[in-house]
Amino acid sequence: MIARTFLLGATAALLTAAPLAAQRQPARPDGATPAEPDEPAAGEAQPRGRADKGGDADIARATAVEDAQPKHASVTVGGKAINYTATPGTLTIRNDEGEPVASMFYVAYVADRAKGAAERPITFAYNGGPGSSSMWLHMGSIGPIHVETPTAAGQPNAPFPIGPNPGTILDHSDVIFLDAIGTGLSRPIGKAKGPEFWGVDQDIDAFARGIMRYLTINNRWNSPKFLFGESYGTLRSAGLVHALQERGVQMNGVVLLSSILNYGVRQPGFDQIFVTYLPSYAATAWYHNKLQNRPAALEPFLTEVREWARGPYMTALQKGSDITPEERSRIAQQMSAYTGLSVQYLLQSDLRVDLSRFRKELLRDQSKTVGRLDSRFTGFDVDNAGEGPEYDATDTSISGAYITAQNAYLFGTLGYKTKLSYRPNFYSQIGGNKWDQKHRAPGGRGSGGQMALADTALDLSAAMRQNPNLKVLSLNGYYDMATPFFGAEFDLKHMQIDPSLRKNLTFKYYESGHMVYINPEVRQQFKQDIDAFIDMASRPGG
Repeated sequence: MIARTFLLGATAALLTAAPLAAQRQPARPDGATPAEPDEPAAGEAQPRGRADKGGDADIARATAVEDAQPKHASVTVGGKAINYTATPGTLTIRNDEGEPVASMFYVAYVADRAKGAAERPITFAYNGGPGSSSMWLHMGSIGPIHVETPTAAGQPNAPFPIGPNPGTILDHSDVIFLDAIGTGLSRPIGKAKGPEFWGVDQDIDAFARGIMRYLTINNRWNSPKFLFGESYGTLRSAGLVHALQERGVQMNGVVLLSSILNYGVRQPGFDQIFVTYLPSYAATAWYHNKLQNRPAALEPFLTEVREWARGPYMTALQKGSDITPEERSRIAQQMSAYTGLSVQYLLQSDLRVDLSRFRKELLRDQSKTVGRLDSRFTGFDVDNAGEGPEYDATDTSISGAYITAQNAYLFGTLGYKTKLSYRPNFYSQIGGNKWDQKHRAPGGRGSGGQMALADTALDLSAAMRQNPNLKVLSLNGYYDMATPFFGAEFDLKHMQIDPSLRKNLTFKYYESGHMVYINPEVRQQFKQDIDAFIDMASRPGG
């Protein structure tokens, strides 16, 4: 996919869309109170059509006038037709002084309900990056429309199959897809600039304000409420659920898909990252038939690998230069049996195999590399003797389909009118080193409310302690090499929550990658797991 993240993916150019028709005046969202009026000029950085000081004419066209353009549709799920309203629109985010600072784009899917019927759950969904729009979740996972996803062999060229999604969760929850500021059709407005939103805490604050605004104008405050984040969106969710709770918005549940909650484990010089990746290396070697004594199934094989990784392997790494030659050789032999890499290569790597090296080395004898977002995918490099892959085979296989689907559906099927172009991401603006990764965690042992490299597992821990009915569902792909499942387990199992609260945390696993939903073989189970979670967490008392 297009560089979903400078932290979790490669850089790519922005999509340039053709000019679109003029933006319509604000419309009343279906079943909602009208948006608060603003003078159009209040939201314009400069007169329409002119670039701001940063040279971005697209931002200059953004406005503080809230917009909603509803359209009715239907989808069949489990043999039952569900009538719903699809509403693309914008939410005006204001600062503490009431000044408009951003326009957050969303697409809401709200199922029809009879007058007087019980409140339906509502799920706010987003991707991460940081710097990615929510196009991936929107067009691939839980909404009523999706682009049919490829096998690991890759995606054919256009036309792409875009149509109703029988795997949508709309039969159990309304779904609102939100784009981070600077991505999709979300833009800073007024005097605000993009960098004011490009950081862990800044981003959390913007999403909190956007969600609260949606709840207000659509009268959804008393609905069972859920957050659904993917990738960096999980780090956002873990911090956001606590931030919302601090503002009086009590959530029912949080769905974490392909998690990374703690940046700290990725700092150079720490061995935890090698332990974290080992089970994913083993799963990938298993899939590509690189194990001499290949087990019949992934589990309980991966449970065995987990135990060895956190036990003998971690102990050996912690010894550093004190490790004996005998132990070093013994560890390399067992590691070879689990990963499919040669003993000699592992010894030359000092038992520490960087992800890029693994992706290049595993299938080097076949002149192939394995994908990062999904290691089932393979690619070819011009230089088979190189250090790492030249590209991510997963990314290049699916990006075109998702970008096409988002634009064809939003501007074609829904007929959304705007002067802006849809941005899958904003990497060309932000670069890999401009996201403020510092975060002020809530008080507690080791945090003390100090600014530090983001670890929002601390926020999630605080939210679960303060709201003992809050439920958390962790969804993980075995072949995810961007946010490995063993890393998600490590973060979530180190929250130090009371044993009585551990029942509120559930893990699910799939034979897929970072975007679990792109594998048709697991999509039904993926939906069932989310549906069951929403039903359980929506009941009074959880």
